[in-house]
Amino acid sequence: MPYRRLPNTDLARVRALKSALDISYRTNRFKLAFSFVLLQKVETFLPHYELAIRNHRQALSQQSIKSKQYNEKLRKARLYVSHFIQVLNFTIIRGEMKPEIREFYGLKTSSKAAPSLLQDAKVIEWGEKLMKGEQERMRTGGNPIYSPSIALVRVNCENFKEAFNDQKILQNNTHRFSEKVAEYRAEADSLILTLWNEVEAKFADLSDEEKRGKASDYGIVYVWRKGEKEKLEQVKQAEEDSLILPFSRSVKAE
Repeated sequence: MPYRRLPNTDLARVRALKSALDISYRTNRFKLAFSFVLLQKVETFLPHYELAIRNHRQALSQQSIKSKQYNEKLRKARLYVSHFIQVLNFTIIRGEMKPEIREFYGLKTSSKAAPSLLQDAKVIEWGEKLMKGEQERMRTGGNPIYSPSIALVRVNCENFKEAFNDQKILQNNTHRFSEKVAEYRAEADSLILTLWNEVEAKFADLSDEEKRGKASDYGIVYVWRKGEKEKLEQVKQAEEDSLILPFSRSVKAE
């Protein structure tokens, strides 16, 4: 026999609840297969659930749109920070500056290695160190570094920092809306389970096929196990054949 399958997605949950509401609009409430108290709960709950789903989808969409801009700003900021450190090391290698100059920027005096910029936050951290270090070095009488200048490093790092903060806000919004949907999801499951139980209880005296037909009008979904429907069709066909065989023989006899 087919079994009922409870919804497992937000879209399916909304569809199940809407099916119950739709039939309530065209049926006398005293003839509904579920209680009026439950109807009121569904009417109150569904708009809040749908709003939470829309908010979550919108937050995901905004985050996706902004992520393209974010990645481009990250690429540029990482590029300028990395190039500035490379140029700094080249000037030291050429003897134009002393290795001790690295201390202004928070770099190790004896190391030519560039710091890791794989983490997004590290790009911001080292961009700020370079800006502060270049300012302090020039205050002591040093000449500015060019190609890239610290001004270009500053512009790109500040652009990325702004995008970084915006992305954090979007991520927090998405997480908050996701948790809200999850809270509503548990309540939706409880309402649907109660609703379907009441509907099936209402039609319990009908035959299985009639009960499924009536219950399906209320949004209950029935699923056949593999091979079951084919077996049932075979049984029905066999019954029909057994009914027409005697008649067929009598016709031939005549």
